Amino acid sequence: MAVPKRRTSKARRDSRRSANWKLSIPGIVECSQCHEPKLAHRVCKHCGYYGKTQVIAKADGE
Repeated sequence: MAVPKRRTSKARRDSRRSANWKLSIPGIVECSQCHEPKLAHRVCKHCGYYGKTQVIAKADGE
């Protein structure tokens, strides 16, 4: 069985682990009702619609 000859340094270990950590841009789409930008697969904060269904009742003044 293979055994490492030298101990892996903390810098080498951490740089290897950090190579797989990436941030992704959130999916921003246009609302089908009010055409405001919103996060995908979430209720629109502006009009309260999710797809063609009103999920949150919004007042007329907003």
